[in-house]
Amino acid sequence: MNLFKRAWWRLTGHLGKTLMLGGLFFVICTLVLSGFLIQSAAARAAESARNSVGAVATMQLDLNALLNSGKMQQGKDPGQPGFIGAEGDLQRSLVDKICKSSVVANCNYRKDSVAAPTDQVKLHQPVPAPVGQDNRGADFFKADGVRDLEAVSAFRNGDSRLVAGSGIKPDSKSDMVVIEERMAKDNHLKVADKIKLKAIVRHPDGRIGFKEIGFVVGGIYRNNSADTGTYVPPMMAPSNQIYVTPGGATRLDSKEVGADGGVLNQATFTLRDPADLGQLKLDAQAAGVDLKIFPLTVNDKQYKTLVGPINKTAGFASITVWLVALAGTVILALIVASSLRERRKELGILLSLGEKKPKLLGQHLVEVAACAVMAIGFAAVSSQFLSQAIGNQLLSGEVSSANEAAANEADKPDPSDTLGMGGDNESNEPEVKPIDHMDINLGPADIGKVGATGLGIAALATLIPGARVLRLHPRDILTKGD
Repeated sequence: MNLFKRAWWRLTGHLGKTLMLGGLFFVICTLVLSGFLIQSAAARAAESARNSVGAVATMQLDLNALLNSGKMQQGKDPGQPGFIGAEGDLQRSLVDKICKSSVVANCNYRKDSVAAPTDQVKLHQPVPAPVGQDNRGADFFKADGVRDLEAVSAFRNGDSRLVAGSGIKPDSKSDMVVIEERMAKDNHLKVADKIKLKAIVRHPDGRIGFKEIGFVVGGIYRNNSADTGTYVPPMMAPSNQIYVTPGGATRLDSKEVGADGGVLNQATFTLRDPADLGQLKLDAQAAGVDLKIFPLTVNDKQYKTLVGPINKTAGFASITVWLVALAGTVILALIVASSLRERRKELGILLSLGEKKPKLLGQHLVEVAACAVMAIGFAAVSSQFLSQAIGNQLLSGEVSSANEAAANEADKPDPSDTLGMGGDNESNEPEVKPIDHMDINLGPADIGKVGATGLGIAALATLIPGARVLRLHPRDILTKGD
């Protein structure tokens, strides 16, 4: 007799056991499929966060590494201390080569400088210095030479924004300057005005002098930090922050911009993927950069903040899938073994009539697989809603824990901020919040995975206890009863 017919008669003749087995499979397949869906949603969210945020790699001089390398310039006299020299200069021409790397989505670099006021352009100082206070050394504009103004953290996170003109671009001329709105109003300046700023000149004999350098106002920006109402050294006031090109900053150092493009203080590279740091290092070495003296460090804090909770949720879902699959296999194996004992007479009669043992085992496999297939269909209908609810609930708990940990970390003092003035603005990233919602999408691949898992559980749960059938003889079954 056809084993498929016998399996059909068995399933329809014992509806109670069929429904019990199908119900158990439904629970297993629903939980397994929900785990797969949560894993898929987390992977999509992590990929989206990786593409939108990437990671920022920073390159700058490591003074200790330069000292240990022995490449510092030695003084003329034996007792004269050494100085950094050319080996400690980060050349703009080399950084430009790295910016062309295939793994770099965006790059920026900075050269720090200062500019002294002139009769035409004065500092913004709403509150004068206290009587008798010596503020010499702070009466300067803080001039940052940048490659791309939009890539500066203050403009990325919204603390500053352009209100007139345009920002500095990689192809901007070296005489372009972007000034703050308050300073522009004090000096009655507008876009396209020509101005002069004083650059510091250091003479060989140690004297300090000044010379005027011409600039053109290319843009005016607004900083959200209001005046404090108390005296602040001019160079520390946000209103006295100006932006120039790296070539402009070199000019403010009273140096000529040579073929190498000048010297930079820091370069930042936004990677397309946090895992691309290795390739970036290879590209930097190919460009001629000594990574021992100018190391590349990655700040992937934003990416970790975004995907940390959702990755933990996916990890929990992965453990759940394995536990449910293992427990389901064990429980179903016990049920099948019990069913085989109950049907010993049926097995003995069929074997005595000449039925092959593999076909008997195949009949049980068909019965269990049929219950599994029905359960997979019902699980596909309900799992999307269940996994959405479970996933969001688990994710909300992880997000709450992450926010609490971030709040506790923010309350701790920064050991590197000895002056209490905050970190370097260029290294600060815009604040981001963890992903707190996952989009569950049921696709053919997910159904295929749970189908393979469900049928695999059915096969293991049937073949392991059913292997005994292959060792039995009809007489043993019918006379001994077990």
